[in-house]
Amino acid sequence: MSRIILDCHLMKYSHSGLYQYCQQLGNHINPLLRAEKQPLMQLYLPPRRTLKLDAEPHHLPEERWHKLFRPFLKDCRVWHAPFQSGRILPSKKRYPNIKVVLTIHDLNVLHEGKSEALQQKSLAHTQSLIDRSDAIVCISNFTKSDVLTHCDVGNTPVHVIYNGLNKVPAQVEKQPVSYKPDREFLLGIGYQNRKKNFHVLLPLLQSQPDLELLLVGHHDDPVYVDQMRQIAQRMGVDQRLHLLGAVSEADKAWYLKHCKAFLHPSLAEGFGLPVLEAMQFGKPVFLSMATSLPEVGGDAAFYFPSYEAEVVQGVFEEGMKIYKSTSRAEAIVQNTSRFSWEESARQYLTLYQSLMS
Repeated sequence: MSRIILDCHLMKYSHSGLYQYCQQLGNHINPLLRAEKQPLMQLYLPPRRTLKLDAEPHHLPEERWHKLFRPFLKDCRVWHAPFQSGRILPSKKRYPNIKVVLTIHDLNVLHEGKSEALQQKSLAHTQSLIDRSDAIVCISNFTKSDVLTHCDVGNTPVHVIYNGLNKVPAQVEKQPVSYKPDREFLLGIGYQNRKKNFHVLLPLLQSQPDLELLLVGHHDDPVYVDQMRQIAQRMGVDQRLHLLGAVSEADKAWYLKHCKAFLHPSLAEGFGLPVLEAMQFGKPVFLSMATSLPEVGGDAAFYFPSYEAEVVQGVFEEGMKIYKSTSRAEAIVQNTSRFSWEESARQYLTLYQSLMS
């Protein structure tokens, strides 16, 4: 039986960043364990009927009877709970020898304009996970700062381990199935909700009449999506706004490779994986200055200091001039070298092993 178990319950949402996080972590930690001739880390997965992965020996699908009996915990030494709003299954009373690693991706509820009651409810749940944890991992220094400011970690060590880069194939040959633009286009990727702030990009379609705007991601907030459509209609740019929803990985790769620029004006991020996905193609990237995004984009990105139409248009136009007149693409690609799943896996494994020693 495995000594390390990663709880991948939330991988049931196949288009989420957490799905990629769990898959990448498992894919990169297990080769390290195999090289050390150690038992592989098991992925505690959602029920097989909702699973999007092919079965592997180290996959452990959740069963209903696990609520009563969990034999896989008998030899478990480290339980990794990968999300601050998720769960921790091994009780301290029943399994006192199991060490718990908790990864906190963000405390975005504090930065989304939520009510005080919702903020406190979310923080209370995260605090309950912290109280059961033996080590905490934050995926950015910004998140660590938030955690130390708003939570009580006591003597529990808090580490920063960045996410890695989800590498997109450089050779993208297939035409997209969802929609193929017939002109140059700008690209945004992320859940379509108010937090992502995509509506501030619509004035760019007025100042850039030869461009389209493609927004890729699950329509998480239908009201917000409808409001964007209505704003675009009032501006007279609705024919060049394409809200594509979730698309295949192949389509996403095509859009990343062929877009003119990538734009991510999000108000709250724990990390920002789509930013790195665009940067690996050397694309100019335009970001908000909120939460973790400056930490990820570094000096290679351009930033919106505010979201008035003239500011957004000015930053975009000036950024594109700089991008075209300098060898910016090389620096943008180089920025992604700071983030690799190989290095992240090594850091996580070192942490796991320190808890088992």
